[in-house]
Amino acid sequence: MPNKIPVLVLFGPTASGKTGILLELFSNNVKAEVISADSMQVYRGMNIGTAKPSSQEQARLPHHLIDIRDPSQQFNAGDFVRIADDACLQIAGRGCLPVVSGGTGFYLKNFILGLSEAPPSDIKIRKQLKSELREKGAASLMEELAACDPVSAGRIHINDVYRLLRALEIYRLCGRALSTFEINHHGSEEKRSLFRFIIIGLSRPRGELYSRINQRCETMFDQGLAEEVRALYEAGYTPNDPGLRAIGYREFFIEDIENPGRWNLSQDIEGVKNLVAQNSRRYAKRQLTFFAGIPDVKWIECAEEKETAERIKQELLSNQMF
Repeated sequence: MPNKIPVLVLFGPTASGKTGILLELFSNNVKAEVISADSMQVYRGMNIGTAKPSSQEQARLPHHLIDIRDPSQQFNAGDFVRIADDACLQIAGRGCLPVVSGGTGFYLKNFILGLSEAPPSDIKIRKQLKSELREKGAASLMEELAACDPVSAGRIHINDVYRLLRALEIYRLCGRALSTFEINHHGSEEKRSLFRFIIIGLSRPRGELYSRINQRCETMFDQGLAEEVRALYEAGYTPNDPGLRAIGYREFFIEDIENPGRWNLSQDIEGVKNLVAQNSRRYAKRQLTFFAGIPDVKWIECAEEKETAERIKQELLSNQMF
């Protein structure tokens, strides 16, 4: 145990206040670096809608896995675990505490427990599925998934094309539902044995969390979210690209009925704002459900940032993380 590298894993639903609490926690000469466990902060040009830490905040507390992909590029849990593992080793080598923080539960669970045993991608099957997606649409493929793997169908949003195709790809490849593949608790044993985790989850009363989400949504639009989305659109990105499927971006787009696969931007900004807030609240609810499956979590009820940071500090001290 003493030889293992200590790693703080801090997570919470969207708008729970993770960044502010981390900045408060590590403001007094405690050397730490953050590895972002946010599936959309990896994308360049998507700053406001993903609530990325500002350049000033990143100067105060270094962050990794931010701005490492273009919105057209895929990024998955396997990519995250491999990069996060290496980042933890490098951060510890610099004498700093690695902090894995974010709200993408699937990334966090795979990082803590190891990657799934699901088979690797099959290019031929994936190509066929993409062709069917263009011809039949996502709703048809979701119906197929619901018939062969209802558990995964219940977890995957219809706009999450990557995960939808992946689930169908696995079933067609081996005749087995994605949901039947357990997280491999021993698959990354060599690297997992290097780390000693303290896992902290941030919680807030549901009403308070939803109020914070609504306020964040207002702030994002005040900061220029619509202009950010337009810049991405003018650069050629649409919801056909992995990055633009994110909440806060996808809602701006309306598919061209006469030209399927082509997109226009909505002019109803107020309507888009309401939809972004609604989808964010629903996402937070799904996050909380998924977080319940992460083991050995110490849950901390959020108060003011300074008080919450102090509670986390005491947990770290009691676990000899400092």
